[in-house]
Amino acid sequence: MTKSPNAPLKQEKGRLQVKVARNAPCVILMEPRLAENMGTTARAMRNCGLSELRLVDPKADWLSEKAIAASSGGAVILEKAKRFDTLEEAIADLQRIYATTARRREMVKPIFTAKGAGPDMRGHAEAGRKMGLLFGREKHGLTSDEIALCDAIIEIPMNPDYSSLNLAQAVLLVSYEWFQAGYEGPQSAMTFNRTSPATKDQVMELFLHLERELVECGFLRDEDKRALMVINIRNMLQRAELTDQEVRTFHGIIKELRYGRRPDRPLRQPGVKPEPAPKPLIQRYKEAKTGS
Repeated sequence: MTKSPNAPLKQEKGRLQVKVARNAPCVILMEPRLAENMGTTARAMRNCGLSELRLVDPKADWLSEKAIAASSGGAVILEKAKRFDTLEEAIADLQRIYATTARRREMVKPIFTAKGAGPDMRGHAEAGRKMGLLFGREKHGLTSDEIALCDAIIEIPMNPDYSSLNLAQAVLLVSYEWFQAGYEGPQSAMTFNRTSPATKDQVMELFLHLERELVECGFLRDEDKRALMVINIRNMLQRAELTDQEVRTFHGIIKELRYGRRPDRPLRQPGVKPEPAPKPLIQRYKEAKTGS
């Protein structure tokens, strides 16, 4: 039987395995005004495997305490950041530039969503081209002249009633799609920690235990429907993909449901008598009302 390609893989421990791609695009911030935005941008970049930050005429110190604190581990990117006086200087050595903006300025250019830009960037990266991701000012984004210097536009579809993004949010979304475009690992995984998937023999024993007690309690009393009901119950349990620990727990649940606090319950330990069975709830309710 062939395993479905969408079936989750077993993940023993740790995180999903990923590889950081080479020839990643640099991030260019146009006249950033807030140190915190430069710090959170560095953090987003490091999350997604981007390492080169270029700052065009920054209005705040990108190595200030506020920026370093906001970077939360991304200080190494801030320390290596390069400052430029003009955009032309910042992009002089690049071969392809993507302008991230919601304002197209009536220009004829390829427009990508962040998700669509990921594979396109990967293709150019594999061809060895140096790329840049250009992000505008916090208040009014990029000018027409600045967008004209770029090869393509990245537009992030958001709620039309409120599509404004923080600078670092925009950097994270675009950087994440770059990173995901090269991710070749599983899209889902099952972690078993210290246990392991139950064997078919363990699952079969559980089936028989449960079915035996369902017959005894009368749930499977209709012999004409019993076979179909058993199949349905087995299918439900199969879909659960039980671990060996979960099978043992299920056996314990069935045993407790079988005996509970009944007088005929087998002794848990030698010499320990079972607790007396409680009175039915309706009887206790009547006694409480009458005070008897």
